[in-house]
Amino acid sequence: MFKLITLESTLEIPPFLYSQDKKTSARIILSDDYEGTVTKEFGFIIAVIDVLDVGLGIVIPSSANTFHKVIFRILAFKPTISEIVQGDCVEIVDFGAFIRLGPLDALVHVSQICDDYIVYEESAYRFLGKETGKILEVNDTVRARIIAVSLGGGRTAKLGLTMRQPFLGKKDWIERDLEEYYKEEEVTSEGEAEETEKKTASKKKKKK
Repeated sequence: MFKLITLESTLEIPPFLYSQDKKTSARIILSDDYEGTVTKEFGFIIAVIDVLDVGLGIVIPSSANTFHKVIFRILAFKPTISEIVQGDCVEIVDFGAFIRLGPLDALVHVSQICDDYIVYEESAYRFLGKETGKILEVNDTVRARIIAVSLGGGRTAKLGLTMRQPFLGKKDWIERDLEEYYKEEEVTSEGEAEETEKKTASKKKKKK
């Protein structure tokens, strides 16, 4: 999930940035410190969106820098277990497919691609479902569910996805699931209607 988060911190501005506006200087430093980093609290920090306030500088005799309280806003992507996400397949290897979710790539292990026996076709760099005929290739857009999140800190994060459940995977897979779902609903409705008719007929016979 993408979030806008407001943070407060203490910032050091070095002498070579004194000629800049304080907010501009703060933006340069914050971008370098925060963008592209991963934290357990905020997830993957994509960008520093805005610097809202930079306080008066404090001078410490042992440092040439000035120290400021700063309030700023970041854009972060924090994935959560069971969240439904959509992305593009950017790489296929023998053990699974990598799906790009904005700032991060997530792995769909071969066992989680679909509810079928999966064959890896190395010559075509694709996966094929033996019974369903489902095909997954690079550049395919898919819908998946997050099943594993590891935010290691620094600039590393690992995500695990699944597409085995109904209404996940490529668009044509989802359309096929919908068709099967409506067919089952139709059969169920017909069965319930027949059962109702039988009960009504039985009650009429008893009255006679």
